[in-house]
Amino acid sequence: MSIVESIAPRREQLRQVAGRGEVIVLRGEPLPAVRLNRLFRVASAAEENAALLAVIVDHRGKRLALLVDELLGQQQVVIKSLETNFRKVEGAAGATILGDGQPALILDVAAVAEMAKNCDWASSIPALLPISA
Repeated sequence: MSIVESIAPRREQLRQVAGRGEVIVLRGEPLPAVRLNRLFRVASAAEENAALLAVIVDHRGKRLALLVDELLGQQQVVIKSLETNFRKVEGAAGATILGDGQPALILDVAAVAEMAKNCDWASSIPALLPISA
């Protein structure tokens, strides 16, 4: 998995595809979009129609837009297994402790895509982003 880019999509780039979920049209290409706050059932700091950020990720040659409230920065971290030290957390590859002492989950993009394709609101995932283990 790699982060390709991050963008602040304009409203006209975000589209609902009837019965298929939400996509972002980026340079003429529709990318499946996953609102992480909905997927993980957490409150969003941004209003539903407020400016969002899209982190475009590539997993095995397929791209996916992860919609987030904000980007806090970039840093190198040591990832610790949650399963070994706690329990398996769906959608997380592990966790780390940030420089300020705060814990942070490390997303597993393949698992996030798999979770999203099981949600009614994101059913565009299986059509646009086939996932294989």
